[in-house]
Amino acid sequence: MNRIEETVSRISKLDRKAMAAALARQDQLTKPKGALGTLEDISVKISGITGEALPKPGKKVVIVMASDHGVTEEGVSLYPSEVTAQMVLNFLSGGAAINVLARHAGADIRVVDVGVKAPLQHDNLTSRKIREGTANMAKGAAMSREEAVASVEVGIEVALEEIAHGAEFLAVGDMGIGNTTAASAITAVVTGRDPAEVTGRGTGVDDRALRHKVEVIRRALEVNRPNPDDALDVLSKVGGLEIGGIAGVILAAAAERRPVLIDGFISSAGALIAAGLQPRSTDFMIASHLSVEKGHQAALDRLGLQPIIFANMRLGEGTGAALTFLLVDAALKLLSEMATFEEARISGPQGE
Repeated sequence: MNRIEETVSRISKLDRKAMAAALARQDQLTKPKGALGTLEDISVKISGITGEALPKPGKKVVIVMASDHGVTEEGVSLYPSEVTAQMVLNFLSGGAAINVLARHAGADIRVVDVGVKAPLQHDNLTSRKIREGTANMAKGAAMSREEAVASVEVGIEVALEEIAHGAEFLAVGDMGIGNTTAASAITAVVTGRDPAEVTGRGTGVDDRALRHKVEVIRRALEVNRPNPDDALDVLSKVGGLEIGGIAGVILAAAAERRPVLIDGFISSAGALIAAGLQPRSTDFMIASHLSVEKGHQAALDRLGLQPIIFANMRLGEGTGAALTFLLVDAALKLLSEMATFEEARISGPQGE
């Protein structure tokens, strides 16, 4: 049994007993039933994930996977591929949006080089480079199946390391110029939608460039013919190494019964791969926000997830997930710290 098979075999169902206990307490708190909306839903779901009727906030880690994409040769991004390495260094020096939001949320960051083209060295960088970026998927497979497997295994290993060091909540983020093209291709394959329906502007390309981007994705799908029923085939043919890494983090979190916050479009593409490998993994995912990227809603619909934040964001990096950590903490504190009607000696709702 390989690492992926072993991990997916350990992903079980949500703990319905813990969820029922959390819901029963929610209904006894000093508020009208359901008045805290999504905050109540978050706490009940996390009870099911952790198996605890009163889960508490804990150590939070954002795992940012970074890789380059050969499809940038086709001119699908406003930015050159060297920006991937430059932004990774920005993460490591603490100057990016994800650093600001993670600090604000009290979360740690783990940056993983799983396929950046440039050689990178930094004390705080986790170097697990499988290859120097993917190949141009418009001309052939982005990577071999073995490399796709390796990328998922990197995510599993890094997540397990963080959990071993006390992480109770994980979030996934990304960095990779050209990766909205890969995410759009994955989403088109898995959802069965036309590429034009799930392809957005990424770094902000204009209408002409957007049409070109869609045509590049069509060409990639025609050349590679990925099998929608084989997640590793999809990942290897039109995916990215960082997307595979994200899928691995999600699978490991699910196997260890840790909530995992999904960021934007790229992270959701990784979630689609994880769900393809083990459908039960979706029960352990929390969708942080709805990206402006056109295909994000389609991906979330496929996963059966409802986003928490609607803020017109499309940066990636894990920014939406880091921001959502604040709402997760709030939801759990409300569940455990609010008084019940009986404790507060307040008259509860009368019988219908």
